[in-house]
Amino acid sequence: MKATKETLSPTRVKLTVEVPFDELKPSVDAAYRKLSRQVRVSGFRPGKVPPRILDQRLGRGVILDEAIQEALPRLYSEAVQAEEVDVLSRPEVDITEFTDGAQLIFTAEMDVRPEVTLPEFGELELVVEPATVTDEQVEEHLTSLRDRFAVLKPVERPVQEGDFVSLDLSASVDGEAIEDATATGMSYEVGSGNLIDGIDEAVTGASDGDERTFDTELLAGEYAGRTAQVTAVVRGVKEKELPELDDDFATTASEFDTLEELRADVRTRLESNRKVEQLGEARDKMLDKLIELVEVPVPDSVLAGELEAREHRLGHELEHIGTDRATYLETLGQSAEEFDAEVRSSAGKAIRSQFILDAVIDAESIGLDQGELMEQILMRAQRAGVQPDQYAQQLAQGEGLTALMADVLRTKALFLLLENAKVVDTEGNAVELNLPRRPSGEDDEAGDDVRDISDELDAEELQVPAAPAAEATATAEGSAADAAEPAESETK
Repeated sequence: MKATKETLSPTRVKLTVEVPFDELKPSVDAAYRKLSRQVRVSGFRPGKVPPRILDQRLGRGVILDEAIQEALPRLYSEAVQAEEVDVLSRPEVDITEFTDGAQLIFTAEMDVRPEVTLPEFGELELVVEPATVTDEQVEEHLTSLRDRFAVLKPVERPVQEGDFVSLDLSASVDGEAIEDATATGMSYEVGSGNLIDGIDEAVTGASDGDERTFDTELLAGEYAGRTAQVTAVVRGVKEKELPELDDDFATTASEFDTLEELRADVRTRLESNRKVEQLGEARDKMLDKLIELVEVPVPDSVLAGELEAREHRLGHELEHIGTDRATYLETLGQSAEEFDAEVRSSAGKAIRSQFILDAVIDAESIGLDQGELMEQILMRAQRAGVQPDQYAQQLAQGEGLTALMADVLRTKALFLLLENAKVVDTEGNAVELNLPRRPSGEDDEAGDDVRDISDELDAEELQVPAAPAAEATATAEGSAADAAEPAESETK
């Protein structure tokens, strides 16, 4: 067999495969054996019908068609391996020449992984926000903590923003009462804005027992989109009383004995959170920088497959929450065209990110040992609330395990890039990112302490599995004459 590769574009190649008839003989013999078991001929047992009888009954062409159907997947796979083609889609197969006793010539066109030229890792520079925590931020957090321990105290004065009021509500449209729009003794924080439009302005300044009427547009129900007249009766006014910020509060709200110990702990926690946010910012900017610096064409079939997968996930999620696509787009304030363009751009970025990180994995020979894989399975099983063995069995179905391994490897590749990049904050100070560290005394490649992927990476950005070559095998369905026409293109 002779295979010749022709590059049609950076993401598509064409293989021309020439097969001498002698190499087809095993497939021809297999076709005779198969059809011999299927054809019933008087005087011969199933499987014992001689080839010459099958030729008479079926015709030599049927035998050859069956032989080609059996041989094409194997011949295609051998050609792919011989030419080292990294296939990303199912092939379009066309038999261009074949007659009995002569060589078989067929072509196969498919999308392939583009070549990626990586920049020097040490030349990458990122600018992130400082991870500093101000005194004001610490006090703001303490105020929020005090708010959680506040008590409600009845007051005899008009309603102010921040008060909690008890309300009796009713509504009508054109004088007709709405039965499902009544409530008695509803507790509401004035100014929170999480009830109905107009309620805050209506009750502010009212006293216990006062009645207020206002108009508002209904957002749901039978009268959605129409203007309703809402009546609110104030049945009680309470204000929040915050605890004093002292040592007693520190003892009540935490495990610390003094306010200064609590304040120091709050600062430490905020700084830790800022480090995580800083790492996330550096991650996003690294991916943006790579996409900016590295030209990576996206195969049409891969983009189409990713768009289809995202649309499927969106439909499933919308069905789960009980809404439709049009309503969802309305809440986003986007047209269908704007939303589709945004999804297409995001999908393209995700695929480019995958190709670049995969190139880093290959260039740096980044590996994954069994311990790292088991750690990921254990963590994800715990998050999913299932037993690890059950979660592992779920992964083993389909491409779950392959996707998980690719996810972890790409995370390690991204951490490697961040580790080698020059990172400074907006004030020009060098930044040491809060990256996972390798345990001392362990092998550099196998001992990476990879963090939980969902905490560090957006899986949708990095997990875009491509069709492996083993799944892009040609299946020449039908007769050789049918196979002579280009097969329908499939994407994965």
